[in-house]
Amino acid sequence: MTSHSSLGLDARRAFAEAIAKKAGALALGYFEKRESLVIETKRDPQDVVSIADRDVENLIRDAVHEAYPGDGFLGEEYGLEGGTSGLTWVVDPIDGTSPFVNGMPNWCISIALLHDNVPVVGVIFAPCHGELYAAAVGSGATLNGKSLSLDPSRTIRNSVTGIGANNHVTPAFVAAMVEKLLSAGGNFIRNGSGALMLAYVAAGRLVGYYEPYMHAWDCLAGYCLVKEAGGWYHTFPTDGDRLTKGAPVLAAAPGAVEDLRAIAGI
Repeated sequence: MTSHSSLGLDARRAFAEAIAKKAGALALGYFEKRESLVIETKRDPQDVVSIADRDVENLIRDAVHEAYPGDGFLGEEYGLEGGTSGLTWVVDPIDGTSPFVNGMPNWCISIALLHDNVPVVGVIFAPCHGELYAAAVGSGATLNGKSLSLDPSRTIRNSVTGIGANNHVTPAFVAAMVEKLLSAGGNFIRNGSGALMLAYVAAGRLVGYYEPYMHAWDCLAGYCLVKEAGGWYHTFPTDGDRLTKGAPVLAAAPGAVEDLRAIAGI
């Protein structure tokens, strides 16, 4: 991989932090007046979107175009734009739209930067909680400026695992993965935002996160955070059009990797 300094990752991480805060302020304004939002559905009634998602993505996209015009950009709402720099921003403007539109605080802004198929910057901002998670390859991960470092003594049996599910996988598959986790002595939560639960893995609040089908914009920022905090993640396929397709997502603290890989079959 090209060196950290030659990619300007410190500056790009600082940029991502700043724009995540601006995007978060815009999203929070919509959240506070969500009763007036027009809610649309995508694939099914549980897969929702609003003008808030679109406006937040446009804010981030416009900022990237201005600051880094040679970079590519992939957003959940408007898709992929190629670039010339070899770097691609991968953004979920509001991850956890269902909690967002239903008045729950578990949603976030997720901004990742991809280089050579590796997430090299990851920023997740949870406006309702006032929490900014940030990482860059080789520089560690932080929560509101405080360094994050995972405890290797934490396992699925003495901690909680996050899980995600959607209609890309069958109810039977979801039931089986929950049964495997519980049978192995673990327990789980699901808060409606995969990106935020990955940030919680980096912060040591969860010992791992597994979702059998997830998109790049949901996971790449969290992956960078987990890695830089001392954890492990299952590589997301990003070659060619794979970047816009779904894939299994798994990230874990050191003491949970073996168990969760067995549960996920990865």
